[in-house]
Amino acid sequence: MPKKDKTTNAITMLKEDHQKVKDLFDKLEETNGSAMKAKLVSEALTELKVHATVEEELFYPALRQKMEDEEGILEEADEEHHVAKVLIAELEKMNGSEDHWEAKFTVLSESVRHHIKEEEGDMFKKAKKTDIDFEILGNQMANLKKRLLKQGVPPDAEEKMVGKVGLRGDSPAKNAQRTLQVPVKA
Repeated sequence: MPKKDKTTNAITMLKEDHQKVKDLFDKLEETNGSAMKAKLVSEALTELKVHATVEEELFYPALRQKMEDEEGILEEADEEHHVAKVLIAELEKMNGSEDHWEAKFTVLSESVRHHIKEEEGDMFKKAKKTDIDFEILGNQMANLKKRLLKQGVPPDAEEKMVGKVGLRGDSPAKNAQRTLQVPVKA
């Protein structure tokens, strides 16, 4: 008799992904070596890209069909993903020696932690009240995740945009400080 595929609850899977990413963020904060930081950042970026794709292609569309969202939770989640994907695309173009590399990753981790808190709070609570079969959806998500980890995540709009425009270099404030005559007290 064929072995039945193990099911995975979609929400449980997303929470496990969230914990893995938060653990990577914590490890990065505790790490001093640049080679180890680069490895952890690369791993975190891959996890985030796969996770975002799974949510955007399966989880969010399912919620949009079955969950009341008068507060705009899903629209906000879409925008949080957009911001994160721009930062991810920029970080993937960097080698870790740039002035803003760590700051950019810190902003990404803070944004993602905020996003996780909102998902695991409001969104998942509302989702559980729907008639979505989270076991079947979880299986679909697990299959997509497996494929993305094996084949890679196709370039998204944010990656294409950053690829076309490139990195901005130094911050405008850093550039301006070179010529600013700072008023000083007499």
